[in-house]
Amino acid sequence: MKIERFPRYPLTFGPTHIHPLNRLSAHLGGKVKLYAKREDCNSGLAFGGNKTRKLEYLIPDVLEQGADTLVSIGGIQSNQTRQVAAVAAHLGLRCVLVQENWVNYADAVYDRVGNIQMSRIMGADVRLVCDGFDIGIRKSWKEAMESVLNDGGKPYPIPAGCSEHPLGGLGFVRFAEEVREQEVELGFRFDYIVVCSVTGSTQAGMAVGFAAEKRANRVIGIDASARPEHTREQILRIARHTAQLVDLGREITDTEIVLDTRYGGPEYGLPSEGTLEAIRLCGRFEGVMTDPVYEGKSMHALIDMVRGGEFPGGSRVLYVHLGGAPALSAYSFLFRDG
Repeated sequence: MKIERFPRYPLTFGPTHIHPLNRLSAHLGGKVKLYAKREDCNSGLAFGGNKTRKLEYLIPDVLEQGADTLVSIGGIQSNQTRQVAAVAAHLGLRCVLVQENWVNYADAVYDRVGNIQMSRIMGADVRLVCDGFDIGIRKSWKEAMESVLNDGGKPYPIPAGCSEHPLGGLGFVRFAEEVREQEVELGFRFDYIVVCSVTGSTQAGMAVGFAAEKRANRVIGIDASARPEHTREQILRIARHTAQLVDLGREITDTEIVLDTRYGGPEYGLPSEGTLEAIRLCGRFEGVMTDPVYEGKSMHALIDMVRGGEFPGGSRVLYVHLGGAPALSAYSFLFRDG
């Protein structure tokens, strides 16, 4: 593969740390060894996260085009928009963020704390819109770009999760190469990799990266969109496009995209009781924070699969922590008693 030919603007600290989740593994019976790769700690820019890794491949194009304003979109508590705001501040660019009402949840401070609070602090032009959840291209986002043009600016469009961007999958192709290098240092290969999926490019990039050694189907995506048909189609489409970009040499097959649909409910952004239990277990056994929208759901899946014996005994499973903990304060009522 030819990931090296794509320019990359460094926004992360370097390879993210992999560490064992010893106490959680023991609590779940000790037959499966769990590890975490910490994309939530990957950058000094507003706590980083998986989109910061993706943005490393978008920013060279931003600079080449001479854009002066990053325009992105997400829900009110979007991790994506917070990371775009941080990168814009870091580069001295303006930033316009469309924050739609993607989550059917009400908390007195939901639109004033967490991710959206940080975006405002970093100087982003935050625009609240009432439209509901959808991972596709949004009218409100197009209108925001038009407003920048009308004001004499030069906008650069960054879609939700960076996923519909032509280069959106590259960051996690590189992630797969990074894992392979770390496996050499560790002296073993992971049997399974568990990762949350919504807009698709994180899992798509991983699938391409691991397809080179026929391990794509060991990447288990956990749907958190509660609209898995759309998410799965998007993962496959982005993976096939990304495979062509990096000259994988073949097409990604349908069977190489594994998406577990059991944990996305009750709906996008709303946790189940299993999600809340997983957040508390991970916090109390490992001191690792996960959120109700994304990582709490993938952690719920991981715990449930271990409990259910879905991983063979002796398996080493890598949990990819994509970030999202800054949103926890927006769900303060759910955790009023811890």
